[in-house]
Amino acid sequence: MPDLPHLLAFIAAGWLLNLTPGPDVLYVVTNSLRSGVRAGIVAGLGITAGCFVHIFAAAIGVGTLMATSAAAFAVLKYIGAAYLLYLGVRMLLSRAAPPTDLAQAAAATGAHSLKAIFLGGFWTNVLNPKVALFFLAFVPQFIAPGAENKALYFVLLGVLFNLNAIPVNVGWALAAGWMARRGAVQKGMHWLDRAAGVLFIGFGLKLAFTDAPAARIGR
Repeated sequence: MPDLPHLLAFIAAGWLLNLTPGPDVLYVVTNSLRSGVRAGIVAGLGITAGCFVHIFAAAIGVGTLMATSAAAFAVLKYIGAAYLLYLGVRMLLSRAAPPTDLAQAAAATGAHSLKAIFLGGFWTNVLNPKVALFFLAFVPQFIAPGAENKALYFVLLGVLFNLNAIPVNVGWALAAGWMARRGAVQKGMHWLDRAAGVLFIGFGLKLAFTDAPAARIGR
């Protein structure tokens, strides 16, 4: 494992990366704005669960396969892009609902809805091969070259990175929940859904046109 200064640098870098807006942050914020802080936190936990899949897959070599096989990367890339496009189109086509009290909206979000939100965050992350490539590129930088069991250290650092992301996602959910209590945000929720839909479509198109790592190396 890295020494204390390198470990603190790893944690700080992880927080900064998780603060960067992207599909995960957008998913947490939109659910928190629409259905309250609890829904945003559940969305974040779904994303965390999806990251665990990438961490363990990378440790056993699946992530390396995606980094070196254009075909494997392409399959997951297009599935992930299609899912992001589906989320974006669904938001664009959603009907405007009358403004409701946030507490009522949160209370109306039952176990079934929270399960759907959790699974949405999970699949948003699992189906994005760029997450696997990120772990393959970022985590090994903090593993000593002479370490005997690099796979174990990779998992431990990956788990630490993932757990450190939880308070960041909770912070996004709390911030969005605070914004949702403002009347103007509630009145404009329909347009926020439209904007989020456009962003998800943009993320999906960006992923769809991302080259496989091997293809980039060959250029």
